Amino acid sequence: MKPATNIIHTALTNPLSPKLPNQITATVTDTLTGKRIALAKLSDMAGDFAGNIAIALLILVITLWLSSWASRLARAAFGRLPRRDETLRGFVSSMVRYTVIVIGGIAILRRLGFETTSIITVLGAASLAIGLALQGALSNVAAGVMILMFRPYRVGDFVAMAGKSGTVKRLDLFNTELQDLDGLKVFVPNGKGFGDVIVNYTDIPNRRIELNFRITYEEDVSRALAALQAAMAGEPRLLKTPAPWADVTDLQPDAVIVTLRAWADLEPYWDVRYSLLKAAREALTRAGVAVAYPTQASAPNAPAPASTPSKA
Repeated sequence: MKPATNIIHTALTNPLSPKLPNQITATVTDTLTGKRIALAKLSDMAGDFAGNIAIALLILVITLWLSSWASRLARAAFGRLPRRDETLRGFVSSMVRYTVIVIGGIAILRRLGFETTSIITVLGAASLAIGLALQGALSNVAAGVMILMFRPYRVGDFVAMAGKSGTVKRLDLFNTELQDLDGLKVFVPNGKGFGDVIVNYTDIPNRRIELNFRITYEEDVSRALAALQAAMAGEPRLLKTPAPWADVTDLQPDAVIVTLRAWADLEPYWDVRYSLLKAAREALTRAGVAVAYPTQASAPNAPAPASTPSKA
């Protein structure tokens, strides 16, 4: 039996013993004291845990605010450089933000009682699994660094990458943000963009215009080429070097293909292209050159099927 049970049993069997009241009082006092100590320890643990939670939440709020502030500070610092580079500014600000968040996360874990050395050891032991799980994210970060080093495109360039085209608006650690011709936001992972073909339509001084026209075999080719040369001569925004060019480029079963090629500066390229297309079409019409239309050859007449006698 337990001591308290023994004392009570003795009190019931031998009520005349003079030591029993003192023993019962001492036992009850010890039991109550033990419970008070346990409750005090539990209360202290709850208070410490609540305090750690409150401090951890405070660290989280400060971390988020500090990461945003440090990101803006990095963008402002790179904005004061002689050559402002929006691509570098966006990448560095994103890297600073994630670095502050990681440091704050480690501080929160330490405050909650986690041993960061043990966490690092566990992460080191599971590095292979984590590397496989984060393979896509890490490849995007590595591709972002490579894009920043080799600069296949910058913020503001019009590019085609990963089957999408648009103006580069932002480059961060993981994605490249494009704005397409419809004004939609397109996010291309850096790894997919850098690992595929990238066409940069902006990082060039000028661009070639090529227009193809179909004329019939009955038309005078020299007259059609002269009309195209006249149309190019009437467009002052075309570059003189390389010189505008026009000639026959293909012979198809139903048409002769005549082509004009000329160069224009990058900024007015599309306006010059549309104006030249209109001028060339009007020049061919004035010269009386007929445009050939696609024709479809008819199949030879098949023999008529034999008629079947109708049922009576």
